[in-house]
Amino acid sequence: MNSILVVGLVIVIGFVFGEIANKAQLPKVTGYILAGVILNPGIVSFIPEKFVEHTEVVTNLSLSVIAFSVGGTLLLSKIRVMGKRILRITLFESIIAFSLVLIGFIAISPFFLNVDQGSYMTVYIPFALLLSSLAAPTDPTATLAVAHEYKAKGPVMSSIMGVAAFDDALGIVLYSIAVAFAGSFISPESTGFDLVVWHIVRQILGALAVGGLLGWIFNKATDLVKVESEGMFIVMIIGLLAVNFGVCEIMRVDELLSVMFMGFVVVNFNKNSQMIFQILERYTEQLIFVLFFTISGMHLNVFVLADYYLLILFYVVFRALGKFAGVSIGARSDSSTVRRYTAGGLIPQGGIVIGLALLIRQDPAFSHISDPFINIVLGATVVHELIGPVLAKFSLRRAGEIGEK
Repeated sequence: MNSILVVGLVIVIGFVFGEIANKAQLPKVTGYILAGVILNPGIVSFIPEKFVEHTEVVTNLSLSVIAFSVGGTLLLSKIRVMGKRILRITLFESIIAFSLVLIGFIAISPFFLNVDQGSYMTVYIPFALLLSSLAAPTDPTATLAVAHEYKAKGPVMSSIMGVAAFDDALGIVLYSIAVAFAGSFISPESTGFDLVVWHIVRQILGALAVGGLLGWIFNKATDLVKVESEGMFIVMIIGLLAVNFGVCEIMRVDELLSVMFMGFVVVNFNKNSQMIFQILERYTEQLIFVLFFTISGMHLNVFVLADYYLLILFYVVFRALGKFAGVSIGARSDSSTVRRYTAGGLIPQGGIVIGLALLIRQDPAFSHISDPFINIVLGATVVHELIGPVLAKFSLRRAGEIGEK
């Protein structure tokens, strides 16, 4: 089957499954992932395996748009209004979730992860680092859908959305650091602590430099060029996002951190920033999400998923414990209602986590652990997207911020 026909099927079937999931009161992303699972070449023979193996361009560009939008949430005026309270909760719940997943998987991986000639230094510690780096981000879409459906409003809902706005940004930073350390364990020539620190610093500073420069170029271009249509904004954004990602790949600095910082520069220093992000959401988000999540589901190997169900369960439990413990500590100066129920809306995970997992899979340094890694992440994402709305609804109701529909 030719590639253009496969792309058409991915979009149409992904869209249909998303609508079915929405009718079943589940997040659309769950439907997209399930559509991808069904379209897996191991299940439907007419989808060529080479198509799935060569989807990096689509997934990387989609991920760039998502990360750019994450950066667009980091409006300085919003940060000042939210104050230290939201930032403190975000810091504690992200880092504690990261730490519990890291410690937990270092302890259990040797017993459940079967890798030939595996050792702590080359397999189990890098594997735990990579998984823990994905524990911080939260997908607020499911919680927001519940809030809209039941017209939820109050301090718990405000705290959930405030924390979720910064979760992904902190998650990308943790990811950059964790990947650098994981690579140092696998590559003997990079095990020196000073080399690891330099690698991390170079990754972060290089990413900020590229993202900041391209963000400045975009801002200047929109000032100097007469933008006659919304379509011109889309062309400029997509073009510079692709340039950003590609330059970072060549320089071997963190692509997502760079794209996110570009979004930060645009939202804070471009006079048309509100319109730019609204255009991006209105015209590209739906297509990006359908393509990205459906293709992500096609990477899920359902035939070996049963081998990792315990590791998926451990990941979900460790991460949830970290979220609840972190919110409890970070919100100690808030009301007991915020302290008890905010974490319930921070469980769902989606786009940014899957994107990070696919980036790791593309890295040949992690090829020996990429299959179990991607299956655990995608499996946990499905679990999180299924239980997330239910837990969010329960938490908001217990907080007294919604009634029955």
